[in-house]
Amino acid sequence: MKKIKYCCRNFKHGSKSVFKSIKQEFPDLKQKKKDCLGNCRLCAKQCMVLIGKTEVIVAPTADVLYAKLKHRIG
Repeated sequence: MKKIKYCCRNFKHGSKSVFKSIKQEFPDLKQKKKDCLGNCRLCAKQCMVLIGKTEVIVAPTADVLYAKLKHRIG
């Protein structure tokens, strides 16, 4: 899997806990926190991450986002 990027402004929606959980469970996986990913329409409403340069994963809650990422990681 490519690098997972998180928008720091999205942490208030719960993606910070996802970042920490993924880091703990998959320490070899590359993750990066960015100030802004430029997907403000999605980011302002729900939890989101960017995989690689184009793939966006969104979820209504941090738990759902975590489950989607875990499924995507395999």
